[in-house]
Amino acid sequence: MFTPRAVLQHLKTMRHYLAFSTIFLVAGMVVGAINPALENFMQSQMSGLSNIAQNIDASSHPTLFLMLFIFLNNVIKAILVMYLGAFFGIIPIFFLAINGMILGYLIHRTAEQGGDMLFTVIVKGLLPHGIIELAAIVIACAYGLRFGKMMFQGAGTLLTRKSGWGQQFEQFLQRTLPVIVMVIVMLGAAAIIESTVTVWLLGE
Repeated sequence: MFTPRAVLQHLKTMRHYLAFSTIFLVAGMVVGAINPALENFMQSQMSGLSNIAQNIDASSHPTLFLMLFIFLNNVIKAILVMYLGAFFGIIPIFFLAINGMILGYLIHRTAEQGGDMLFTVIVKGLLPHGIIELAAIVIACAYGLRFGKMMFQGAGTLLTRKSGWGQQFEQFLQRTLPVIVMVIVMLGAAAIIESTVTVWLLGE
């Protein structure tokens, strides 16, 4: 159950939830890119991130602090969206939508500044770490959505009085343990790349 092969095999059984997570993320990107009504909200989000970046840059060890901030921030959120998905999958959907909107808004605003700037932001600023980070987030949210479905099923068993749900829930909960370890490793790799390689590429 805890071997890499077993984890990958279980991920294959989660392909529908992985697909739904990806769809929610992409839908958020589209909304963030085309909806002008979200301008103030997106600006406040970007402003908050900018303030954090400035504080980290002013620290004594900016690279280390940036790496730790990115890693801890992403890991905490990934664990929360996975297990808080038990509240009928609402938290993962909300999390994917918000992150998608921020990403879509950033890409849209960058595209308005020209192709060169868009290339720089996507190829140098997002792709090096974003592929790993977004994959980890999609996986965590997929398991959160599965938790949500299981809670719906659990509510249904209260009415139908069918047995076996508790055992299925326990087995799925055990399955999430090696997956969350994998997600943490992926986010750790993404944090290292973002705080070093991405910063170097954008500074060229």
